Amino acid sequence: MGFNCGIVGLPNVGKSTIFNAMTAARAAASNYPFCTIDPNVGMVPLRDGRLYKLAGLVIPEKIIPTTVEFVDIAGLVKGASKGEGLGNQFLGHIRGVDMIAHIVRCFEDPQVIHVSGKVDPSGDIEIINTELILVDLDSVERRMTKTEKAAKKSGDKPAEAALAALKTVKGHLEKGAAARTLPEEVIRLVGDLNLLSAKPVIYIANVGEEDLSGASLAASAVREIAGREGAGFVSICGKIESEIAELPDKEREGFLNGLGLMESGLSSLSKKAYEYLGLITFFTAGKKEVRAWTVKKGARAPEAAGVIHSDFERGFIRAEVMAYEDFIRIGSEAACKEKGCLRVEGKDYVVKDGDIMHFRFSV
Repeated sequence: MGFNCGIVGLPNVGKSTIFNAMTAARAAASNYPFCTIDPNVGMVPLRDGRLYKLAGLVIPEKIIPTTVEFVDIAGLVKGASKGEGLGNQFLGHIRGVDMIAHIVRCFEDPQVIHVSGKVDPSGDIEIINTELILVDLDSVERRMTKTEKAAKKSGDKPAEAALAALKTVKGHLEKGAAARTLPEEVIRLVGDLNLLSAKPVIYIANVGEEDLSGASLAASAVREIAGREGAGFVSICGKIESEIAELPDKEREGFLNGLGLMESGLSSLSKKAYEYLGLITFFTAGKKEVRAWTVKKGARAPEAAGVIHSDFERGFIRAEVMAYEDFIRIGSEAACKEKGCLRVEGKDYVVKDGDIMHFRFSV
């Protein structure tokens, strides 16, 4: 199980530049709105240092990280919800993603035209959020018409509850507030509408090379909005990320250290996305491969087994589990067994981040 993240923003904010850096893809990065017509999709490995430390002890034939699918969606403009630009087409692409990465321009560059003529992070965010809210409002109003008829005809209690939730959502959206800021129980009642503004969001401040820490007024404005909404925030310099992407793995750490950075923008974004989607990583480790897998926080052992193969979940017997810290400290699976650090867990075991697991099953 991986997850996918839709990259959105106004034209010329650096979406395709950052996407190219993340995926080493060849998406068009042009100084014109609408240069990206079809969504570009790229699979990006998550650089989890634990995976490589495990591999250093096990010495497997293959190392397989978990991945994030990034979908680069063309620039939205004001009026996209009514079909302006190429809006409807791209708004449709957003429905299929787990999370939205909203890139906001926080750099000055006279060579790259801003659609509104100036760098205005707050205004840019408002335009995108408004378009998503307007699409959601249309969906809610159409559903309300149907639900009102059902509630009146039958006195159906679930229909009445759904109608009450729809009215709450409608009122919220009409105030210009995103659906994700509503209580979870309300969103759950209208979950099948797959509201765009209900999706988790990470705001990405695309900063200039002089502001790698994201301390500028523009980046600070984005950070403040994210905090107010309970959304995620990272700052990324698209130009620097492009340079990092071109380096061999062994040179990246030194390059980052030279810039005073602990990790790349991709690593920061991936960690933040994991946090906001409630995901954790477990590992399998053997001579053939050391591999990272993704599950929802709170998943039980059979669910984790099912991520590997449905037969593992269907015929689950038990899981043999070692804590990552124990494995690294002791040095091998055999030594973990000898020292009593390998546990046998049943169907009710809740997987912990970093668990190293082997599954026993019968079908």
